[in-house]
Amino acid sequence: MKPVVVFRHALTEGAGYLGTFLTQKAIPWHMVRIDQGEPVPDNALDYSGIVLMGGPMSVNDDLPWIPPLLSLIRHAASEDVPLLGHCLGGQLISKALGARVSRNPVKEIGWGEAHISENEESRKWFGELRSMQAFHWHGETFDLPPGATHLLSSAHCRNQAYSIGKHLAFQCHIEMTADMVKTWCEVGADEIAGALDSPGVQSVDDIHEQLAERIARLNAVAHPVYERWIAGLRAT
Repeated sequence: MKPVVVFRHALTEGAGYLGTFLTQKAIPWHMVRIDQGEPVPDNALDYSGIVLMGGPMSVNDDLPWIPPLLSLIRHAASEDVPLLGHCLGGQLISKALGARVSRNPVKEIGWGEAHISENEESRKWFGELRSMQAFHWHGETFDLPPGATHLLSSAHCRNQAYSIGKHLAFQCHIEMTADMVKTWCEVGADEIAGALDSPGVQSVDDIHEQLAERIARLNAVAHPVYERWIAGLRAT
């Protein structure tokens, strides 16, 4: 099998639980470290699947790696190479496929309930779950591209996830580990402190509360989602 490629856009926003999952499943994968200046490949058919992680930048920023990455995403979609986006990654998929990415009404940072849409597609990805505690860290949001099915929403963000066939895009984070949460809170302490007036932002203490239990529950939700996604990987 060709490898899954994972795009990292920021040092602290790696593959997280998804990396552990792929390794446990003996699925070959490697990382393209955009944050280290590594080039964007130009052929989606070199991979069995394409994953895009988060990052603090906007897809609307004038950054040299964004146009070639959008082009790669479009190539993957045209060739049915499965796409999986987390936060910024979901926004990149959305923009590449013709949807708008814009400022969310409020910033979301911390744990918050995500409601699972009542449709057949959501049941394929989430089973009989009707809600989940997701992790959030974003100030922008995406519209749904043509052909997308809505999967998740939260009190402060209408579009938290969608699917298009094998392709899956999240605004929220399902890939978190406890170490990632702690690191983000350290690196983003000033951002949190400056946004505590937002109804969607939690304090560091609140984010850390029952962290091990929250991560275990999040991993338990992510596992079958990732199971379904890898079922669509290209065999050749």
